This record gives sequence, C-alpha cells and structure tokens, in this order.
Amino acid sequence: MKRVTPVLALCALLAAAVPSQAADQPAHRDSYGTKAVYAPEQSARRYERVPAGFTPVFTENVSRHGSRSATDSEDGDLILALWDKAQAAGQLTGKGEEFGPKVEALLAEMAKIGYGNLSARGKEEIQDTAVRMADRLPSLFKSIAAKGEKIDVVSSGQGRAVDSGNLFAAALGDTDPDLKPLIGATRTDKDLLYFHKADGGAAYRDYVANDQRLAATLKSITDQPRTHRAARGVLLRLFAPAFVNALSGADQVAAAQAVYNLYAIAPAMSEESPGGKGWGMRRYISTSDAAWFGYLSDAEDFYEKGPGFSDSDITYKMAGVLLDDFFTQIEAEKAGTSTLGAELRFTHAEEIIPLAALMGLPGSTKPAKPGQPYTYADNPWRGANVAPLGSNIQWDVFKKGGQYLVRMLYNEKETAFKAACHPIKKGSTFYDFAELERCFGRS
Repeated sequence: MKRVTPVLALCALLAAAVPSQAADQPAHRDSYGTKAVYAPEQSARRYERVPAGFTPVFTENVSRHGSRSATDSEDGDLILALWDKAQAAGQLTGKGEEFGPKVEALLAEMAKIGYGNLSARGKEEIQDTAVRMADRLPSLFKSIAAKGEKIDVVSSGQGRAVDSGNLFAAALGDTDPDLKPLIGATRTDKDLLYFHKADGGAAYRDYVANDQRLAATLKSITDQPRTHRAARGVLLRLFAPAFVNALSGADQVAAAQAVYNLYAIAPAMSEESPGGKGWGMRRYISTSDAAWFGYLSDAEDFYEKGPGFSDSDITYKMAGVLLDDFFTQIEAEKAGTSTLGAELRFTHAEEIIPLAALMGLPGSTKPAKPGQPYTYADNPWRGANVAPLGSNIQWDVFKKGGQYLVRMLYNEKETAFKAACHPIKKGSTFYDFAELERCFGRS
C-alpha cells in the first residue's frame, strides 16, 4: 500500500528539560507514523551515574535525517485536482473551501525548500541533537580536542542525510572551536547507510517487490470495511456527499490517503507555516480516521522494514553490516588502532527500522505470526517511537584500566540491550563490552 508511505545551546537545554510528549509535539503521536517529529525522550539529568573511575573515550551514533518536506507533490496534486472539480461544481463544504488554499500554500513552501529536503524544523532537530551530545560528554570532547583525535562523519549519500551530517558536524564544532579542524568532511558509504538499495539489499528488494505472502497480508489489512469508512469520513469533511458518492471506492481511499499524508507531513513543516503557528491539518481529518490511516502506514513499515513475519529475518538481516560497524569501531578503540574519538552516521528510516529489529530495541521485539496480522492491540511496534524523523541510536564507551563499558541511548533515552545481554548490575544500562560481544555472538 505505497500511497500511505507517498539559538543552539538554549534550544538544547530547553529540549533536554522536557519529556517526549513536549508542547511542540502533535497530539495523537502514533497517527503520524514515521513522519512524527523528534524530541529527546529523556533528560540527561536523569541518566544513571557513570560507574566510579570510568571516563568516556569514544562515542558513535546512527541518526535518521531530520524533519523534511514530502518527497514529491503527488498527494497535494491529487487532492487539489479533486478540489478544483468540487469547487467548480459547488460541492465543497465549509472546511473544504479552506482546505484547497491551505494545501496550495503547503506545497509552495515544500517546493521552495525542495521536495525531500530538510525543513527548518529538521535542521534545528539535528543541530540541537549535536549540542546535547556535546553537553552530555564534555570531558570526552575536551579529550578529543586535546589529543587531536578525528571525528568521522558518514552518510548514505542522499541529500537530506548529507545535509544532516553537515549540520550536526557544524553544530558540534560550534560547541568548541578546537573540534572544528578534527571533524572530517561528510563522506558517503552506501553499503553501510543505504543498504536497502545497495548490493547487500538485493534479496530484500525482491521480497518487497515479489513476495506473495507480504502482498496478501498487506492487502488483507488495507482492504477492510474500516478503511472505506475512514476514507468516506475524511472526504465528507471536504466535499458534499453527492461528490464523494460519485467516486469509486478505490478513488475514495486514494484521495483520503492523500489527505492523511499531508496531515502527517505538516508538523515537519511547522516553521514554514504562516507565522510558524502550524498548518492546522488536524481540522481536516478526525482523530479516529487519522489513527486508522496511521495504523495502515505502520503495518506496511512493520512488514516491509521491521520485525515482519516470525519465520523470516529478510527485513532486518541486512542491517547486520551497520551493527557490525558499531562493534568494529569499539574493537579498534580497545585495540589501540583507532584514530577516532567519534563516529557519526546519518541515514534513513529504511536503515533505522531494521537495525532496531535486529538489535531487539524496545518496540521492535515482536514479529507477527503468519496468519495473525499485526495490529496495535497485540503488538507494541509504532513507527512514531521506533523511527521518528531525527531518530538516533548512540553507544557511549567508557574506560577504566583495561575494562570498557558501553551505554546505549535510543532517541536519547538510556536503553537496555536485548535480554540475552547482562548489564554490570541489575537495572543498570552499562554493559561490559566483552559481554556485548558474547551476547551478540562476536566473541
């Protein structure tokens, strides 16, 4: 169902002081799927204290690019073509009269920044995340500067990921001028950070394009009476009943999905809205209808990128190249062969989602049994939590003598590794690196 998926320091301090359901987050967050905008999920002030005697020696992350515009104008063009016909026929509702000009204005702003490019909000999300990283690890970055260690920045090579890497690096450098000459130019590694389109993703691409079980499952989820009721509910807010009734069922669903997609992307474009007050797209789709289309979007991502079917790892096995790199970087640090103080990676939801499933991160631990389709009622996977815009996974490495500890942050929240891994003590989020190598099968 492809249509579902068609100041720095001050800001950082403010963002770190509030929970994830911050005032600038839209209500009913789940309904936005992976288009949900970013906010850190935990304040650093509430982190577990670093064990006595350990000092930070290395950090690495992988981050999705920040909030962006839609990748094209298809949804807006579709709904505006309908809107023009309805207007000419006198078949618009009061809300419908407002909707057309609002969509035109949103499309104009997206075209201005470039389809698929970072929005003003997206740029701030990335910059603020960099500042918070520096604030969390001041002694590490002071040490990096003193030792002249390098900071490597690598991206998928796609525009918004490259821009995110550049912005993150610049913001990090602004926290300490001594870091600037140590930060390398953002380089491209498609095999590492765009693996779903690289040679290693060939079997995955065949699965998405040709797997009959996948196609049948998504069709069964999408083609339900609830979808058609939701589609009519969306369109009847904008168009007169006679106009909606004249559309085929498939056309009603396609048009409603277009409205939903505009609703979902609007928060990412909030700073480009008139006065920066937001686009008010929630006025044109009910909470329940938005939630349903959000579920359909999540179902597609779950089966195509996430935990998927319980008897297959095709959706996330290819993320092993990225997980391997996390381990390789620390192994080099431990062996004394690394020249790096930090490894910073920038990519896309298509990489974050399978990596989360491969690692067994919260929300990504439960695949769906064949014949028992994914639903919100029986599965915790939510795109808005697993891979919102700007989502990130970070490993911080601490050393004492010959011992190395690792702490993981997932969207800046201290997060336990999978259950097979044992922390240094019960309830801790610090793990001996040798234990991580054991439980991930590397030792």
